[in-house]
This record gives sequence, C-alpha cells and structure tokens, in this order.
Amino acid sequence: QVQLVESGGGLVQAGGSLRLSCAASGRTFSNYAMGWFRQAPGKEREFVAAINWSGASTYYADSGKGRFTISRDNAKNTVYLEMNSLKPEDTAVYYCAANSLRTRVSDTESQYRYWGQGTQVTVSS
Repeated sequence: QVQLVESGGGLVQAGGSLRLSCAASGRTFSNYAMGWFRQAPGKEREFVAAINWSGASTYYADSGKGRFTISRDNAKNTVYLEMNSLKPEDTAVYYCAANSLRTRVSDTESQYRYWGQGTQVTVSS
C-alpha cells in the first residue's frame, strides 16, 4: 500500500502560481513513477503530468506544457507540481497517483494503482 496526501491547493488569481505537493508513505517511494491528474466540475479526470522514478523523464499534457513543472524528491518521498501562469480553466481538483511501472511516464489512469484524495485549485479571472 502507498498512501498519498496532496497539499498546496488554494485560490489564486489568473496569472498567478501555485506549487502542489504530494507526500507518499507506506512503500519505497522510488519504486514508483508518479503522475498528476485533475478533474474539473462536470468533466472527466484528465492527465496533467508524469515523472519516472528517478526524475530523469517527464511528460506533460499539452494544457500544461511550458507552464507546469513536475519534480520529485525521493529523499523526502514527495512529488511536486509547480504551476505558473495559471488560467481559470486550470480550476480543478488535482490528484497525485503512483504507478508501479516506475520507468514509465504514463498518461493512462488505469496504470496508476494508488491515488490521493485531491487538493482543490481555483483560479479566478
């Protein structure tokens, strides 16, 4: 079992920045690739970014390229999502997830076995 707890969400004006954190516990964090997903009201959950076990490989959805940065600190068992130039359409609940295929940077939800409870991000116009 891996427990994931997100933090860092909140209310921010358009153009602002937030850094989300996801703290993991329960199993060796570096055994997992990690991903961020989000779900806006009335919409399906969608992929945001992923990072492999070492941090050497990352992958982003088009919506976040150039604005979002995913990173991880294996010593702290934490993955981050730095979000800049936020837009109202970035408003969503953001979830982190763990993928036991640790070399993969996947955008496929079904490959992620463990999920956090989510943190709300609201971007006002």
